Amino acid sequence: MTITEYSQEQLAAQPIGYWSGVANEIVVGCIRAALAEEGLTQPHWWILNHLAGAPEQWTRVSLTAKLSLFDRQDTDFEAVYADLVSRGWIAEFNGRLTLTDAGEGGRQRAKARTLKVHEQMHNGVETADYVTTLNVLRRMIANLGGNSDLP
Repeated sequence: MTITEYSQEQLAAQPIGYWSGVANEIVVGCIRAALAEEGLTQPHWWILNHLAGAPEQWTRVSLTAKLSLFDRQDTDFEAVYADLVSRGWIAEFNGRLTLTDAGEGGRQRAKARTLKVHEQMHNGVETADYVTTLNVLRRMIANLGGNSDLP
């Protein structure tokens, strides 16, 4: 896919809020669509990945507190936990959450779907340019008093 080239002056005059908003809408929309093919939402995905990365570390309270910082959907996390338990994808032992084999299988299927979106999004974008873009956005966020730490 080709995109129209503009001068540095034309691009420097563009509103970052508009372009970052459009990027957010299309990226998140494509990821949500890929997850929906597996019957998942973003909060499902977040929970599965956190449990895979730190088995038996998380309680519902601690994981909800962590994920709530990034949630823009007013998610009912208890409903998401209940759904994952009813699927047999997560279990709870002594208050600690763990991913089951079925949950890991579902997570891997969802990961394959989201990787297709990431590959499409990164097509023609060098890793260094991607990192520079993130660092520029993080700097702007920090400059305006926001949290620029990684989630």
